Amino acid sequence: MISNPLTRAVRSRVRFWRPRAVLKALPEASGGGSRRWYSAPSRRGVSVMEEILARVVAPLPSYETRDKSPPPPESTSLEFMNYYRGLEKEDKVDFLSKLSQECGVDHKTVSELATKLLDTQRRDQATILQAEDRLRYSLTPRYKQLFSHVSRVEGGVKFLVDLRADLLEILASKASENPHIRDLNGTLKSLLSKWFAVGLLRLERITWQSPCEILQKISQYEAVHPVRNWTDLKRRVGPYRRCYAFTHAAMPGEPLVVLHVALTEDISDNIQSIVREFATLDAEEDINKINSAIFYSISSTQAGLQGVELGNYLIKRVVRELQSEFPHMAQFSSLSPIPGFCSWLQGLLGQYRKEGRGADLLSEQEWSEVEQALDSDAGTPPVDSLRKLIATGEWTRSEKLCLALEPVLMRLCAWYLYGEKRRGFALNPVANFHLQNGATMWRINWRADTSPRGVANSCGIMVNYRYFLNQTTTNSALYLQNKAVAASEQVLGLVSQFQKNSKL
Repeated sequence: MISNPLTRAVRSRVRFWRPRAVLKALPEASGGGSRRWYSAPSRRGVSVMEEILARVVAPLPSYETRDKSPPPPESTSLEFMNYYRGLEKEDKVDFLSKLSQECGVDHKTVSELATKLLDTQRRDQATILQAEDRLRYSLTPRYKQLFSHVSRVEGGVKFLVDLRADLLEILASKASENPHIRDLNGTLKSLLSKWFAVGLLRLERITWQSPCEILQKISQYEAVHPVRNWTDLKRRVGPYRRCYAFTHAAMPGEPLVVLHVALTEDISDNIQSIVREFATLDAEEDINKINSAIFYSISSTQAGLQGVELGNYLIKRVVRELQSEFPHMAQFSSLSPIPGFCSWLQGLLGQYRKEGRGADLLSEQEWSEVEQALDSDAGTPPVDSLRKLIATGEWTRSEKLCLALEPVLMRLCAWYLYGEKRRGFALNPVANFHLQNGATMWRINWRADTSPRGVANSCGIMVNYRYFLNQTTTNSALYLQNKAVAASEQVLGLVSQFQKNSKL
């Protein structure tokens, strides 16, 4: 029987393997066609992960040589990227935990420099500033250098965006209890915020003549109103429509955030007229019919860029673009979905029923009208019947029920958008986004999205956030600093009705 060196090497290490040990092949740092083979662990007490980290994460240069240290070879970054891509999901959690904990900040050095800084407080200002700078530099995690080097290789930025998406999933699912993971995520988010600064982004208008790959991604990424087919997509980038996207030189062919706009005579109060009923694919635009810009869908395409401000800058850039194309245009508004309203409403109805306050949400006359329209079994609590109707969406098939529920659901929705808070800001994420941008909560629209998805998410209700360009800066500051919501008389009137009928 003939034995080769690889077989002998594998056999000699079998006794050291863990249950989940795998054989990994990565490109040799020297390039060419040769490959370096890894087994876990590769030597007693040292896992392949530790070997990789020791090789690709360089020590932090000394303070004196911080600007003089040569960068590592590009092959080091490629080795890190290829190894990580080859890991299974649970192994990625282990790897990122090791990276965050073992390649972060040198806490001993930080403590020593912090003590020295305290000792310099009676020295001259220059000495104090240098001590502060040394301490600041020591707080740099070693993996930050690795990320910076990875960003410089082809595909590196996209790799890091995807890696942060993994980090966010780990944090959301609590797949790791390692507290250093959160610091790793924060460091990477900070770097991505710099690399994706608005000045480095390119605004592109997407048309039917755009590359097929881009159009396909626009269709795939549409998260608000799914694109049904190519004809539907052609309609959304055709006459009386605009589609814009931010792109980045480091991620060619990848739209980062996409904004769909409808050009209309007035501010739209339903989505059907925008995405379903408009059929003039080859019509010539009549400028006299274009007075308003309706932002009816904005989608972030990269999970790893969560928390990196892109959407608000895109809206501002698009407004300037549209003003340049249509100088007479004066009305800018969203037509926004209200995700989470039905879930919140079900919780509220359950809470009121549990507290024996079910009758407080509706007036006696409203309960009477709902009960008549329901024609439910005797003895069934009206609140339970209402919860079932909202859960199934069956009420939309009855004009009588629609009329009875309209005032009830409209004021409940107004309160959800205006009055329900998280840490003082709007609970609804779409409301929070537009209010931060300085928009006004302008109009709540009944039966604005009659699709099954729209009914299931928000009882078919949608809302316009109006952008009064001379007020957005003030509104944004008041919301962010004082948590004050700019709202129209219609919205405030509905909120007042809720407070009155719900005995708040």
